Amino acid sequence: MAQNVFDNFDNMEQPSLRPVPQQRILEKMDEYMSRRDYAGAERHLLYWQAEARLGQDLRGQLLLANELIGHYRKTGQKEKALESGEEALSLLGQLAFDGTLSAGTTYVNYATALSAFGEQEKSLSLFEKALAVYEGGEAPPSLLGGLYNNLGLTLTALGRYEEALQAYDRAMAQMGKTPGGTLEQAITCLNRADTLANQLGMEAAESRIFDLVEEALALLDRPENPRDGYYAFVLEKCAPTVAYYGYFRDAERMKKEAEAIYERN
Repeated sequence: MAQNVFDNFDNMEQPSLRPVPQQRILEKMDEYMSRRDYAGAERHLLYWQAEARLGQDLRGQLLLANELIGHYRKTGQKEKALESGEEALSLLGQLAFDGTLSAGTTYVNYATALSAFGEQEKSLSLFEKALAVYEGGEAPPSLLGGLYNNLGLTLTALGRYEEALQAYDRAMAQMGKTPGGTLEQAITCLNRADTLANQLGMEAAESRIFDLVEEALALLDRPENPRDGYYAFVLEKCAPTVAYYGYFRDAERMKKEAEAIYERN
């Protein structure tokens, strides 16, 4: 669902000839992602990025740079993801937005991409900057939950397993305060299972891992979860981990349900 996390800027004047329609851009992105149309999503973002640059709309450029970070991360385009991340950091400086909620969101987006592409130390540095912003301000639980969850992945990759598990505890607590947070909690359960497998080994952690997978499945199957494009994305994201731990039938069911949602859209 479209949520403009870059609309919480201070009331500052920005020299802009032609601002781009940020909320409409995000809503259109939701449409593309509900159909898993990554090519269409990229064309959409690049078109509006060009418009924002022509219109000298720095805020719009920041929004689009952040969206492109996520898009290139999902599509495995490392160089472009990192280029977009550096552009987003530069725009924060131009806008004097250091310390704002928008800065925290940018740090999380870029840190998540860096972690996905194996740049763990730089990722951790940005997550720490995001923590300073979010925990020192009024970040909503959904943003804090996402930060803690992704931070856990980076800490796991660095072998800091106990810290990762603590981050997942915080993620679960924050998403418990968030309407519709059950899907993110399911992802956190599976992330925790992976961390335990790395920390203790499969044999020692087996019973705890199975409990976590079953908890994730129960969260995903909650009837109140909207069966929309984002639900399909989460099912698709979780299915390989569910299969890895031996829940093959559940994984196959999840993939089929995701495909049915995409086809319907």
